[in-house]
Amino acid sequence: MIVIHYTAMASAEAACRALSNPDVEVSAHYLIAEDGCVSTLVDEAERAWHAGAGCWGDVVDVNSRSIGIELCNDGFSPFSAALMDALEALLAGIMARWAIPPERVIAHSDLAPGRKIDPGWRFDWQRLARQGLAVWADGAEGDVATFRRDAAAFGYTADVDDETLLSAFRLRFRPWGEGPLDAVDAGLAADLAARFPVDRFGMTS
Repeated sequence: MIVIHYTAMASAEAACRALSNPDVEVSAHYLIAEDGCVSTLVDEAERAWHAGAGCWGDVVDVNSRSIGIELCNDGFSPFSAALMDALEALLAGIMARWAIPPERVIAHSDLAPGRKIDPGWRFDWQRLARQGLAVWADGAEGDVATFRRDAAAFGYTADVDDETLLSAFRLRFRPWGEGPLDAVDAGLAADLAARFPVDRFGMTS
């Protein structure tokens, strides 16, 4: 998998220092600055400490099964055009080298609902999806009774309550959504489960 994060720090330099400091016990494979400069911090074949506690599908040790990309952003501002251009180029290369399909490019918030919110509601997932570098949800309204099952079929298997799961799902696929779970959320989850069931890759921990 590929997991996308934001740094929530004042600058790329500060983030690089933190991600390179063993005492901090946090790392990532790549850091992309606002100007599009890409820094390699950990070799792709090595394990980086970027995901923390969480799961995706039946993978519970995400750090051992993923490449982490940190984006220089405070969590509130738009992501710069230069950063997004650099991310697209980086993703294309990683996905080709490791045969990673677009549905396995995920947010930190996807694997750790309620604990993490990055890369946040300002991140343009639709842009990546148009380039075949991630996926987006579409579809007719669905049955709210199947939302949790369908979300899990796509990959949201964290042991969290319904409200936390919905918040994480909306942060990625419907950031403008408000109120309780509705048929629109259910339809989006059903579409993802039908087109991108996580178990078709035989993912194991």
